[in-house]
Amino acid sequence: MSRVAIVGAHGKVAQQLMRVLYDQGDDFVGVVRNDEHAEDVYRLGGNGVLVDIETADVDALAAAFEGCDAVVFSAGAGGGSGVERKRTVDYLGSVKSAEAAARAGIRRFVQVSAWGVDNPVADDAAPDWRAYVDAKRDADDALRRSGLEWTILRPGALTFDEGTGRVTLGESVERGSIPREDVARLIAACLAEPGTIGKVWEVVSGDTPLDDAVRALAAPA
Repeated sequence: MSRVAIVGAHGKVAQQLMRVLYDQGDDFVGVVRNDEHAEDVYRLGGNGVLVDIETADVDALAAAFEGCDAVVFSAGAGGGSGVERKRTVDYLGSVKSAEAAARAGIRRFVQVSAWGVDNPVADDAAPDWRAYVDAKRDADDALRRSGLEWTILRPGALTFDEGTGRVTLGESVERGSIPREDVARLIAACLAEPGTIGKVWEVVSGDTPLDDAVRALAAPA
């Protein structure tokens, strides 16, 4: 059994992840902003901790992570939240979470990013979209430099479809979509496979069984 801290635990991918971890017999702490969201974590079998990543300092996050073996960052400001919150949640929230993990003595860190964020943004892109891409890209860059044992996952467009357990996974894959359930299962697979440390992977739905895809690309432990 392992204990995983999930930042952004009220999000749809995170809620799927909690179901996966519970079924595996793993323990988890869901970092959320309010009591109602914490109740959702308890309902799914975990421990909800109230910390607002936008306003909390690193020490508060480190205290929330205490006793965990890994941190998953799956927070996002969401559509329509404005340019500023893309920076305070998607970027600064990730940076603070990585610093807090190190402060709490946690080495393992899995980050949910987004497909194509290293690609140039079109000149006529909406300001919110440009801010989102910039925040995700910069958060990934900061995590690479953190000294943690990181994995960065960049899923395509997220859907509410039932997971298929089959993916196309690689450093660069064609644009596509993927069920949130499959992203959650990929996160859990990466947590269980040390060979995924130091990897940045894009992922969309495909034909390869998820566990086979991970094993094929994972470096020797």
